[in-house]
Amino acid sequence: MNRVCLVGRLTAKPELRYTGGNIPYTRFSLAVNRTFNNAQGEREADFINIVVWRRQAENVANYLDKGSQVSIEGRIQTGSYTAQDGSKRYTTDVVADNVQFLDTKRSSEARNSATPYDYQDVPAPTNDVNVEDDPFADFGDNVSIDDNFLE
Repeated sequence: MNRVCLVGRLTAKPELRYTGGNIPYTRFSLAVNRTFNNAQGEREADFINIVVWRRQAENVANYLDKGSQVSIEGRIQTGSYTAQDGSKRYTTDVVADNVQFLDTKRSSEARNSATPYDYQDVPAPTNDVNVEDDPFADFGDNVSIDDNFLE
């Protein structure tokens, strides 16, 4: 079984790109804090490469920014390529099947504009939905998806 679950913050604004077949994708790095402190008493982070495809990639590029907190579910994929200098390079990415946005765009923007010393002034995310930020606002009150839709 190849499953990965991560919670972290984006290290840069994701950029939407397209394959030769016009399939949207985005790549970004996710900073994930370790669960323990190092010898100096500081918490370190791992920086994990994430790849997101299709409609979810478009949503990530449109609604997330540097510092946005997300939950990622996916699988690890390895690969290799030959660099311009002729050396063989190896890659490890998490291909995301599911990306959950854990903070609002408003709190992310406030955090990104804050100085390192005033993070305590950033409002905590709320469950209030601003219709302008709601990607499902045009769907009406109810959204129904048939279980046989993908078959």
